[in-house]
Amino acid sequence: MTQAIIAPTKKEEPLLFEPLTWREFKAVEQLLDRPGYRLSFLDGILEIRRMPGEPHETIKKRIAALVELYLLMAGYDFIPTGSMTIENEATAVKREADESYKLSPDRSRPDLVIEVVFTSGGINKLEAYKRLKIPEVWFWEDGVLQVYHLRPEEDGLRYEKISSSEELQGIDLDLLIRCIGMTNHVEAVKTFQQSLQK
Repeated sequence: MTQAIIAPTKKEEPLLFEPLTWREFKAVEQLLDRPGYRLSFLDGILEIRRMPGEPHETIKKRIAALVELYLLMAGYDFIPTGSMTIENEATAVKREADESYKLSPDRSRPDLVIEVVFTSGGINKLEAYKRLKIPEVWFWEDGVLQVYHLRPEEDGLRYEKISSSEELQGIDLDLLIRCIGMTNHVEAVKTFQQSLQK
């Protein structure tokens, strides 16, 4: 079995515009509704990112295929919500994850969001997800998967970096990372499936 990490592309920085009110942001958002761009908002800062193309989409879809296979085989009654828009005017935040999942049908927002990072800079994604109260956030960047879980604390909420998922208990993250980095998509999915069947 041949493995190769998908080569990262040169990282682009997003365009940032500030200060904007929520109302101004919503007006600009309607004007800039174009394919190939993603808009985010936090603390009066509008972030415009160009979607990075095939390498990003390949990794994103690979992770989605593996996570969904795990969810099916582990018996979750889940809803894949993809890159749905999650926003909250009261906390002045809007985000669209690369992939997201409700881990039971009665949820109002995703339990897990996944970000595939091919750009640098921009708004603080963890802060945005904290305000949206997303329980778990995964970041894949340059072959490394970082997992954060939302924790209550005296003055609010904070994300804690963890070594294993609390939302997808039992998922082997080392195996997941290895399969994400494989050259052949079908081989990666089969390898992951065979391991789950053991």
